Amino acid sequence: MKHLTILVPAGQGNNLSSIVGPFKIFSRANAIAKAQKGREIFKIELAGLSEEVDFYEGLFAVRPQKNITDIKKTDLIIIPSLNHHYEAAVGQNKLLADWIWTRYHDGAQVAAICTGAFLLAATGLLNGKPCSTHWSAAADFKNRFPKVQLQIDQVITDQDGLYTSGGAYSFLNLIIYLVEKYFDRQIAILCAKIFQVEIDRDNQSVFSIFTGQKAHEDEVVRNVQLYIEENYADKVSFSSVSKKFAVGRRNFDRRFIKATGNTPVEYLQRVRVESAKKLLESTQKQIIEVMYEAGYSDVKAFREVFRKVTGLTPLDYKNKYNRVAAF
Repeated sequence: MKHLTILVPAGQGNNLSSIVGPFKIFSRANAIAKAQKGREIFKIELAGLSEEVDFYEGLFAVRPQKNITDIKKTDLIIIPSLNHHYEAAVGQNKLLADWIWTRYHDGAQVAAICTGAFLLAATGLLNGKPCSTHWSAAADFKNRFPKVQLQIDQVITDQDGLYTSGGAYSFLNLIIYLVEKYFDRQIAILCAKIFQVEIDRDNQSVFSIFTGQKAHEDEVVRNVQLYIEENYADKVSFSSVSKKFAVGRRNFDRRFIKATGNTPVEYLQRVRVESAKKLLESTQKQIIEVMYEAGYSDVKAFREVFRKVTGLTPLDYKNKYNRVAAF
């Protein structure tokens, strides 16, 4: 029988559902396997650094079955999502990070849920490898772990026995993915139906909200960002914009990319698409009207950029998120 360790990190504000969810789904998969094949696949244990961890200001508590120091061998480790004070959360769980590093090199595979990727990345195991996390944490993650290949649009990444998932409840997709990997496809499908999880979803871009990447110290770039956000519907020439802010064109691009992680053109596209998304969600405007208001004049170009950013066509997005349009 294989061993599954679901970690219970130290610290307030961590996500209880990303502990309970994997426990429930893997327990159900075990029960199905026992009924169908006569045996369970996993021994499931919750493990941490202390006897009890409080959640949501003491409203709930989890009592791990084992201290990690008592587990010398495991096959699969699940790291739940952390609170949003990432530096403190990782600091409080350095012993966990060291334990994860050791167990991985002993043959365990490791799955990080949502912002649990911060703890996994802190081990160094993700350096040079793909990783996903919650879209809202992307900028912070990139700054802290520049050697990791962040793929924020992906719901699941899988390389060398290291798995990560996108934000919030997309962890359910990762758990179903792991059930298929360790059990079989039919048990994964059955679990997906029981827990009503959309199986094989691979993109979280549709859920992201672009608020601008302003967590930097370049005041000129920040002013350019504000200019773009106020004038996105107009025809924007970045040669003219660079002159307006008295920065040479080549240096302008370099500074903008360094500060935001996007080229000026990519930033403009993200602002325009975010504007289009809001119009599609909240108005009954036709796609062509939305296109013009967002600053596009070519239907094909608008459709391609919108799909690249969100994973959906403008019409599909409207049908999905505009309640009136759906009826």
